[in-house]
Amino acid sequence: MRVLLVYPWFPNTYWSFRHAVSLQRKRSTIPPLGLITISAMLPASWEKRLVDINVRPLTDADLEWSDIVFASAMHIQKDSLAEVIQRSKAKGKRVVVGGPHVSLTPDEVPDADHVFIGEAEATLPEFIRDLERGEAKRIYNAIERPALSATPIPDFHLLDLKLYTAMALQYSRGCPFNCEFCDIIEIYGRVPRTKSNAQMLAELDALWRVGWRANVFIVDDNFIGNKKNVRRLLPDLAEWSERHGYPFGFVTEASVNLADDEELLQAMRRAGFYSVFVGIETPAEESLKEAQKGQNTRRDLIDSIRKIQSYGMEVMAGFIVGFDHDPQNIFDVQIDFIRESAIPCSMVSLLAALPGTQLWRRLEREGRLRRTDPTNNNSDCTLNFIPKMDEAHLVAGYKSILRTIYRPAEYYQRTLDSLTHLNREGAPKLWSKLSLNDYLTVVRIALRLGVRDHARREFWHYMKRVLADHRDKLPQGIALAAMGYHFRKLTEQYSVVDNLGYL
Repeated sequence: MRVLLVYPWFPNTYWSFRHAVSLQRKRSTIPPLGLITISAMLPASWEKRLVDINVRPLTDADLEWSDIVFASAMHIQKDSLAEVIQRSKAKGKRVVVGGPHVSLTPDEVPDADHVFIGEAEATLPEFIRDLERGEAKRIYNAIERPALSATPIPDFHLLDLKLYTAMALQYSRGCPFNCEFCDIIEIYGRVPRTKSNAQMLAELDALWRVGWRANVFIVDDNFIGNKKNVRRLLPDLAEWSERHGYPFGFVTEASVNLADDEELLQAMRRAGFYSVFVGIETPAEESLKEAQKGQNTRRDLIDSIRKIQSYGMEVMAGFIVGFDHDPQNIFDVQIDFIRESAIPCSMVSLLAALPGTQLWRRLEREGRLRRTDPTNNNSDCTLNFIPKMDEAHLVAGYKSILRTIYRPAEYYQRTLDSLTHLNREGAPKLWSKLSLNDYLTVVRIALRLGVRDHARREFWHYMKRVLADHRDKLPQGIALAAMGYHFRKLTEQYSVVDNLGYL
């Protein structure tokens, strides 16, 4: 059996980092972890080929080579997924689909031969047995959420490593919280399940053997969802990293209550974590209550961010406008908070009602859903529900946030403030050996931002400050400059520039 694993196109959004990635001569941020994990679950006798459309096109020759096509997608990739299905069927291929988009909206892939709903550790072996008997069903629905002990080491060898800026690992699935807008708890549940320490170290060994020496994104939606198990993992992770000379710098996502646990913060710093994404959403207390974001209420969010930064971890954060309880001045409130918190990578979105979420069900009861096909591309300034705030005011305010926080001088100052709060004392030095491409990346960034960009004066003022005040954090300062360039280019695409060409 020849299996073609296809990952659909991810549109250019704030989350794609495409403009920053291009400066590194890379094609994408992280590979399709789900598909290379599925690959490892297939029979060893089957031939496997991966096509990540984000790094190379899907060709007719790929399809003709295959006997069966597997594809997985998130909501934002659904248009590309539909095209993959159509092209595969036109070549007479059997098509198997799964992933978050399909799990929550299985009716949107009517032309697929086999549809996997939920996690595949239990249902994929059943499908393989049925396929061998000629009795494969169309729908395979994972009734129970599997223990992650059944999850194999991903097939990293299928990847062209040089095309990605980071590798991806998964430690846990699920989150203990109950955010109304979140689809993660609908897919993976509210009881976080984790892999064993031995599994995680084996995956690190696999990455080491294939020659990876750079960032590793632990893609858990809440890395500290199961604090008990994380506390057991981190000492082993730190020991492995130290023994191997800290070849990986770890990035992950966590709830903001990470700031309450200095033991965890210390252990993450020792293991080599240097960045964490947290869901702030909004500083408006009533909106947090509406969103059932109890972990963010009754706390000083600025103090929490400072605490995480003080352990050497850069904070990235998500923000949302469009809640029913947002005050009319929420846009100024968000801008002020983002400035004070000194979070360079502040990902601001319009609220979206994702299928299957509590928010979706509530808005459906209230007759406020506008359509049933959200793309999850918050950047395009469209809403799939009727907001309480005047829609024109909401969209204009959202654009005003983006135009403000990604204005060059504003962004560079916020980044300098972030570097000031970032305390790397006691943190390990990560992958100290630089490649030729690392040096060339610095040259490309300097040419793009310091010569060709209209904000070159602001860039050189920023770099002067980084060299004077934060020389020990120079690599991070340069990387954040490139990320700011990406955010600004996206804002230019989705928003309005003034008559001077500045945001």
